[in-house]
Amino acid sequence: MKTVATEGAPRAIGPYSQAIAEGGFLFLSGQIPLDPATGELVSGGLAAGVERVFDNLQAILKSEGLGLDDVVRTTVYLLRISDFAEMNGIYARRFGNHRPARSTVAVAELPKGAAIEIDAIARLRA
Repeated sequence: MKTVATEGAPRAIGPYSQAIAEGGFLFLSGQIPLDPATGELVSGGLAAGVERVFDNLQAILKSEGLGLDDVVRTTVYLLRISDFAEMNGIYARRFGNHRPARSTVAVAELPKGAAIEIDAIARLRA
């Protein structure tokens, strides 16, 4: 098992790792729209938050020589299910033609008052 950490994504805000590589997969912890430079939530509403979450996920993937096309599964956590369409449009654009398996759930609360969190599982390249 290998612990993965990169300066390109926010440091863990609790007792967990940004990601763990194990068994041919990279398991990425949930990312909220934190700016890695400040540790604060980005401003600009949901769209800016979703973009930051993807930037954070991509930074972790890149640290292991991977990209979004290596992602096989995601879970999206939304504070408001009414944000689904806006999130989904950005999600589709960021993944392009790649379509990993996904679950999307509405939750009562997210860390630091975030409106979105996404975690992912990616396949490691041999």
